[in-house]
Amino acid sequence: MERVLGGVLALGVLGLVSGYPSGAPTGACEDMIPRHTGVKPQHSPAPYILLTNSKTFNPGKPITVTITGPEYRGVLLEARTKGSTEALGTWMLPPPDTKFLQCSGNPQGAVTHSNTNVKGNTTVYRWTPSNTTSPIYFMATIAQQRTVFWINVKSVTLTRGKPGAIYLTTDEVNDSAQMGEGNLLLLVITCFLLMVQVLA
Repeated sequence: MERVLGGVLALGVLGLVSGYPSGAPTGACEDMIPRHTGVKPQHSPAPYILLTNSKTFNPGKPITVTITGPEYRGVLLEARTKGSTEALGTWMLPPPDTKFLQCSGNPQGAVTHSNTNVKGNTTVYRWTPSNTTSPIYFMATIAQQRTVFWINVKSVTLTRGKPGAIYLTTDEVNDSAQMGEGNLLLLVITCFLLMVQVLA
């Protein structure tokens, strides 16, 4: 009987020590600290940067967030406003190997890992702003492995755009620039051909 009880206790301790390979618990929503027993966050600067495709946001217009840096296995990602631990907005369809985490009563208030498969620079997260006027930023906890993780990784602060203003995403700006270059080339060729006809 003692051996059985000892085995059950050992399994319980192993379960606690193993961390959360299938995603952060809802208890981590506010402080964003993984519940990895006996493990503390890294004190060195995080080797990660949260990049966004825009410095402004408008309600209903999606923002793209990318975590650049070394490959990672665990993540907890939220949007916040200064002085608040409430998860803002709604995350869209999570990328592979991630899932939604209900935070602040919002079923899609955060995104976390769904397994310990490697994630990297090609993992793209999409977030839809709520109707807030306060500046927002993205905050992440990122784990390279269970015992190596960083907390409080923040993006730049995004401000709300002017009502009715048109903002182009990075992709749209690039497409417009390429289209503009093509049109300029066509105009130069047309002028050249007209000059050749006039001089002939």
